[in-house]
Amino acid sequence: MTNAVAYPLKGKKASRMFRQRYLYLMLLPAVLLLFVFWYLPLFGWIIAFINFKPGFKLFPAEWTGLQQFTSFFTESQDFVYLIRNTLAMNIGSLVANLGTAFVFALLLNEVRQRFFGRLIQTITFFPFFVSWIIIYSLSSALFASSSGAINELLVNMGIIEEGINVLGDPKYAWIFMIALGVWKYLGYNSVIFISSIASIPNDYYEAAQMDGANRFHRMWYITIPSLVPTLIVLLVLNSGWILNSNFEQFYLFTNATNWEKMEVLDIYIYKYGLQLLNYPYATAVGIMKTFISLILIISVNAISKKATGRAIF
Repeated sequence: MTNAVAYPLKGKKASRMFRQRYLYLMLLPAVLLLFVFWYLPLFGWIIAFINFKPGFKLFPAEWTGLQQFTSFFTESQDFVYLIRNTLAMNIGSLVANLGTAFVFALLLNEVRQRFFGRLIQTITFFPFFVSWIIIYSLSSALFASSSGAINELLVNMGIIEEGINVLGDPKYAWIFMIALGVWKYLGYNSVIFISSIASIPNDYYEAAQMDGANRFHRMWYITIPSLVPTLIVLLVLNSGWILNSNFEQFYLFTNATNWEKMEVLDIYIYKYGLQLLNYPYATAVGIMKTFISLILIISVNAISKKATGRAIF
């Protein structure tokens, strides 16, 4: 009885796959790229468990087990400020980026002049295509303590007595990095929310208007609740990247005076892996970061599913 049902299902599935064979062939290059550049390099994780030395073979190397993992927490005190800096800036960036994009999409939706709204969206989207090296050059020209244009203007106007070292003072590091990220990704992050607003049926707004709801009421009771599922999905997806930082951004803006507040896990791995050539230790830190990120996304997804009934898996 079971086999009589199972075989037709298998045949039906095989027939459907055969009809869609060209779609699978189109998908094949992406799958191969994903396998080659994301899954195949996982074999290199073995470096974290052996006494690897460049130029020598992997397998005859001495097996060290979890020595590199334990040394990160016991022999080195770096993990305290590394976890602090990474979580503070990445969680702050996540909240700021999603929050500003959410509010920006709501306000942009209320702009009645379509040309003006598209112009604003284009202007805010442009920084996404600007590289971090250009952003660093602009920041240095504007905020340098001695020769920055903004500091010189404020000093000449008598607002401040001397220039503020925004790029070098550690107390400005976190807020400045978060602000730069908001400025760069505002237009890009808002596209998803704008698309979600466009998918809301006009019948909802027309019915609310007939019931006497003004623009604020329609925004509060229709637009915002319709965007909440999108916000939750983005929050769950981005929670897995909390320990991943933009390497170019932090590599450019980290200097000798602010490194204690700017050094994150990705910069730390780069320093020990490619500068100090301590590949096993750098690989071990990278593995820990990967597993913690996996635990985070599973936990946030479970919390979201229990609290709101919405999740991505």
